[in-house]
Amino acid sequence: MARPDNVRPIIIKRKKNVVGGGHHGGAWKVAYADFVTAMMAFFLMLWLLGSVTEEQRKGVADYFSPTLSIQSASAGGSNSFGGESLSSTASLTDDIATAAEYEQEWQPLEKLADSLHALAAEDEAIAKAFEHVAIRMSDDGLIVELFDLDHAALFDGLTAQPRPVLNLLLEVVSAAFATVANPVAIAAHTRGFPTVFLDDPVWPLSLERASTVHRMMAASPIEDLRFQRVTGQADRVPAVSDPTAVRNNRIELTLLRKI
Repeated sequence: MARPDNVRPIIIKRKKNVVGGGHHGGAWKVAYADFVTAMMAFFLMLWLLGSVTEEQRKGVADYFSPTLSIQSASAGGSNSFGGESLSSTASLTDDIATAAEYEQEWQPLEKLADSLHALAAEDEAIAKAFEHVAIRMSDDGLIVELFDLDHAALFDGLTAQPRPVLNLLLEVVSAAFATVANPVAIAAHTRGFPTVFLDDPVWPLSLERASTVHRMMAASPIEDLRFQRVTGQADRVPAVSDPTAVRNNRIELTLLRKI
């Protein structure tokens, strides 16, 4: 059948929608951004590793290392330490050694210091005498410092003759030192004197006082073999800034660590 000339044909036009830009869309931008971020982090890490010291690098590594349990950091070997990291094993050994050192060396000294304080709190006469005493811990061990006060000295004048307060203090301290087996060191210090002195007495005076204290303590229950050194330090190591201050007249009794 013939189509009438006045009827137009129907044309269907299909459009293809393209999502994003380009052939692959916008997903490549996300991947590229991730790549750039990763490269920035990588070069930043390299810069940090090159700008810190070995100790700082070890500190950073230790920060991220677990410390609550013993962890195997295997290096893939079967030799010493069972393939574990040497630094991990050494760290564990150091912790055990530190605990054992405190248990063996420092704890008895701390207990002895506490006992001296407790004794002074119980006896009024000893408490009065302990105004001359300062007790502290040092790298060498426990130091019991006996020193002059402005109104009360430990020795008579510029001599090595002990006064009663020193006799009492040495009796108390010697009895406490006798309860342990640590070596003992004695050092005598004196204050400085004006340069008008023709013969500066600081050296012979400190030596005589150190020897006197040694003789007095050796007569106590402390065995003489425990005395490791007896020295006179003169005015070379002042306790306060003023070298002529009475406070610099002192005897330092050190209960040495067992090293």
